[in-house]
Amino acid sequence: MNLLYPLKFNPIFKEKIWGGKKVKTLYGLDFAPLTNCGEVWVLSGYPDNISIVQNGFLEGNDLNELIEVYMGDLLGERIFEQFGEEFPLLIKLIDSNDWLSIQVHPGDELAQKRHNANGKTEMWYTMNADSGAELISGFNRKVTKEEYRQHLQDKSLKEILNFEKVESGDVFFMPAGRVHALGPGLVVAEIQQTSDLTYRIYDFDRVDEEGNPRELHNDLALDAIDFALSPDYKTHYLDKQNETVSMVKSPYFTTNMLHFDKPVEKDYTELDSFVIYLCAEGACKVIAGDMEEHFAVGEAMLIPATMGEFKLEPAPSVKLLEVYIP
Repeated sequence: MNLLYPLKFNPIFKEKIWGGKKVKTLYGLDFAPLTNCGEVWVLSGYPDNISIVQNGFLEGNDLNELIEVYMGDLLGERIFEQFGEEFPLLIKLIDSNDWLSIQVHPGDELAQKRHNANGKTEMWYTMNADSGAELISGFNRKVTKEEYRQHLQDKSLKEILNFEKVESGDVFFMPAGRVHALGPGLVVAEIQQTSDLTYRIYDFDRVDEEGNPRELHNDLALDAIDFALSPDYKTHYLDKQNETVSMVKSPYFTTNMLHFDKPVEKDYTELDSFVIYLCAEGACKVIAGDMEEHFAVGEAMLIPATMGEFKLEPAPSVKLLEVYIP
């Protein structure tokens, strides 16, 4: 069996009612023939949306086929034992040209009970933000379930939601249960559990192409919402050059920032997990032995668990999101 190597995948483009064109204008990702692109699924094992390898001798194979063959060599032995042939993370770029619906995702327990599926905890890294861009994360004061229902009925929900100004580089962690929405003028990298479960709470009275209001899921959402008030909804980190900086640690994924202009040696022989690098700025090469793979802003690279040691070489500088299962 040939040795595994750094893997690149073809992007999966998705048109959305709120989507824009920035993934093409900013990052050169051509989503034709779609008229807009709200989401790019950069790395996915989700059913009917499985990423296809674009480089090396495995070109044309999909991610799930690779897991069937390489199992723990690709994922890490403990990851394969836990998740089997389901790739546990979904990596996206989201271009919000308008408000996304105000929504919430169920946690694992509720998702398993209702849908026999995973919950959806996620995080956003802001790759690009227009001046004055905003998002919604959680509540701006303590709210009971009854008060929430009243605001929903009165169409005054926005009065109790927490609006955050957003700048490039900002990070927001979104545990399952937190009400949230992206506002216009944002491009974010989203790292999440492999799940597509979303309960839509309010959609700004938009209609679809046939003139029908988009479906809402308020009865389902009510039991999924975490009504707790957070003292700070933004994730704070220090962007230090040529260091690995921790951004998010959760049971589902660890995400670090690598901002560097010098080569970096990595040794993950003890990690027992695949590693994903998502390029948020610039470009980079991964060098492992005599193997060399290049990737640039908006692209991801999957490092198999058995690779262990490799080198990252910026061209000439780069910002990478480094993601793995803790």
